[in-house]
Amino acid sequence: MSRAEKTPIPVPQGVAVVIDGVSVSVSGPKGKLEQTFNGDVAISMDGSNLSVKPANGSRQALAMVGTVKAIIRNMIAGVVTPFSKQIEIAGVGFKAVLRGANLLELALGRSHPISYEIPSGVAVVVVDGVKLTVTGVDRQKVGQVAADIFSFFPMEPYKGKGVRIVGKFVRRKEGKKAA
Repeated sequence: MSRAEKTPIPVPQGVAVVIDGVSVSVSGPKGKLEQTFNGDVAISMDGSNLSVKPANGSRQALAMVGTVKAIIRNMIAGVVTPFSKQIEIAGVGFKAVLRGANLLELALGRSHPISYEIPSGVAVVVVDGVKLTVTGVDRQKVGQVAADIFSFFPMEPYKGKGVRIVGKFVRRKEGKKAA
C-alpha cells in the first residue's frame, strides 16, 4: 500500500462533494465541477475526508489511485480559489483584443488576425493588449487555453518575440557574430 493511498483528502468548509459510484461532483463558492473516473478506483467519504483506494489489486488500479487523488484535490482547490495563468505577448504590432465574452483576437505578425474561441468555464482578461490572464475553476481547461494561445506563436529564442507563459523558462540564444 502506497503512502499516497493512505492519506485522505480534506474537504474544507463550504465545499460539497457528491459521490455517485465512480462519478464525483464538487461544488463550492466559485463554481461546480464534475468528473467521471473508470472503475479501477473506489472513492468514499468519511466525514470531512475523502479517500481513494484501488478497487482491485491490478497494476492499473494501483497506478490510478494517485492520479484520481490529484484530480479530486485540484477540483476541490479550484472551487475554493480559481486557477489562473499569466500570458505575455512581445513583439512589434503583436497584441490581443477580446471581442465579446468568448472570442479572443490575436495579431501575431501574420497577414490575418487569429480568432480563438474561449471555452465555457474559462475567463480571459486582456490588459494593455499584451498581458492576458486566463482564469477558471478547472485546472485542466485553464492550462489547455494557455497552451492553445501559446501555440499560435511560441516565443522565439533570438529576439524574444511571441507568446510567453509567465513562469515558463524560455532559453534566449545569442545571434551570429561577425568574424
